Amino acid sequence: MSARSENEVIAQELETIGDKVRDLETRVTEVEAVIPRLEAAAAITARAMEEVSSHWDAVYRAMRRAE
Repeated sequence: MSARSENEVIAQELETIGDKVRDLETRVTEVEAVIPRLEAAAAITARAMEEVSSHWDAVYRAMRRAE
């Protein structure tokens, strides 16, 4: 294999790797945009779970008073 064709193969492989890196950067950017929304959803879910838990606590206390 001549030095020129070897350099061409390396250049093509580097271009392919560069394309993959750009694709990954795009995906990471998309994921980073989603993270704050997921965190907000998790906080809302946690507050809702606390509210449900407090209602069940009240039901349990009422049932124990009835005994």
